[in-house]
Amino acid sequence: MFSVAIDGPAGSGKSTIAKLLAKELNISYIDTGSMYRALAYKAAISDIDLENDLEIEELLKNTELSMDKEKIFIDGKDVSGLIRSEKISNLASKISKNKEVRKFLVDYQRKISKEKSVVMEGRDITTVVLPHANYKFFLDASVEERANRRYKQLLEKYGSADLEQVKEDLIKRDEADRTRENSPLKIADDAVVIDTSKESLDQTLARIIKIIRG
Repeated sequence: MFSVAIDGPAGSGKSTIAKLLAKELNISYIDTGSMYRALAYKAAISDIDLENDLEIEELLKNTELSMDKEKIFIDGKDVSGLIRSEKISNLASKISKNKEVRKFLVDYQRKISKEKSVVMEGRDITTVVLPHANYKFFLDASVEERANRRYKQLLEKYGSADLEQVKEDLIKRDEADRTRENSPLKIADDAVVIDTSKESLDQTLARIIKIIRG
């Protein structure tokens, strides 16, 4: 199987690039972040204490996770449209620190990569999930640029947003992702680092495709 691993902080463009790249290569796109969001969503509606390891372990034992193209299901329910709020994003960041949650999802992600060719993106794909991927990329951008991108997304979706709050939330998320004990966000030694701050999506995509196709 053929695999492309993409990591990067929130707002770096990795999700959009990964989708476009998967389409270009005609292979499956796997958004691992949506898996953490889905578990965070179930934890929220189940009133699970994210600081309680026993409650989280019980949650995992009684959870069926599945994906179909870009849709994600929890216990047979399509939750794709319910997991994109800032509240769920913050909960996902918290639940991702849990060792058992990461093991549960890493095992599932590796299983997918053994069944089909993938472009998989997240925060520990190049370092933990697919350390032997055929190609590895780390996308980054300045916090100002990433905040502007997220701000515009929120405006389009909800009609209002606070740019400074968005920036503050990103800084907190970055700190949590980079300092967590289990699988922190970091650059793999053999990953190609791309700063997308001043590049268009088309330019970044073209650069990645050129590397893959030689």
